[in-house]
Amino acid sequence: MEALLEAALRLAAPLLLAALGELVVERAGVVNIGVEGMMLAGAFAAFAVAAATGSPALGVGAAAAAAVALGAVFAAAAVLGRADQIVVGTALNLLALGATGLALRALFEGGAPTAPGVADVALPGLAALPGVGPVLFRQSPFAYAALALCAGVALALARTRAGLVLRAVGEAARAADAEGVRVAAVRVAAVLFGAAAAGVAGSVLTLSQTHVFTEGMTAGRGFIALAVVVFGRWRPLGVLGAALFFGLASALQFRLQARGSDVPYPVFLMFPYAVTLAVLAFAAGRAQAPGDLGRPYAREGKAG
Repeated sequence: MEALLEAALRLAAPLLLAALGELVVERAGVVNIGVEGMMLAGAFAAFAVAAATGSPALGVGAAAAAAVALGAVFAAAAVLGRADQIVVGTALNLLALGATGLALRALFEGGAPTAPGVADVALPGLAALPGVGPVLFRQSPFAYAALALCAGVALALARTRAGLVLRAVGEAARAADAEGVRVAAVRVAAVLFGAAAAGVAGSVLTLSQTHVFTEGMTAGRGFIALAVVVFGRWRPLGVLGAALFFGLASALQFRLQARGSDVPYPVFLMFPYAVTLAVLAFAAGRAQAPGDLGRPYAREGKAG
């Protein structure tokens, strides 16, 4: 059981990072379904830079930068240009899939190397505690970062003026504008933050879980992160619980697969996505989305 829970938290880390970033974006009133592409770009950038320099830290920075570049494109088109957010996000997903595949072939013709990994961190004393020690206190640094980000986002949304402004923009952009809030600036900042979080989430896949990059390796995790936000009802603690739930589902999939079964292999692969559909069917009608979610905003007489 300890091994299953430890794996669940480890697998939940990239989902939690990406979902928290998307939570901030959606609380500002923007839907970015390009999370998948941003995670993929981050995964490739982290792999390429870490493999070239031997530094996982530089890889994480490159992952955030690559995703922020895509985030800037999304913000320019969907926020400032008021293009359809779903269409722009879909285009970015396709762009990232094609660009990373092309770059992989161009840069690593003779076969891709293995990227240096990020070692687990065992907290002295705590890691030896029976039961919870191996689960909570001997983990990837990305798991700790995801939990810290969850606490930070929760505090920022609930206790700071910036969080209040962000929520106001997502709930009623026109009313926020009337109070002097620069709606477009807030939304652009939220999109860039969400992109950086998605990029770091992608780096988890190549620097902590596999140490290699393969085409399309995010395999829908960005879309699961979107479902995590809905299942978590646009609240940080809810998102944490939802991410852990999906992490447990993935860990259970691997556990069942490793034990051997007459069940066809593709059934195990589709298990997390079947869970996603079931969760969305259950949660979608019960969750209250931000009031202006997905609605482009323009000030009367000029763009906002």
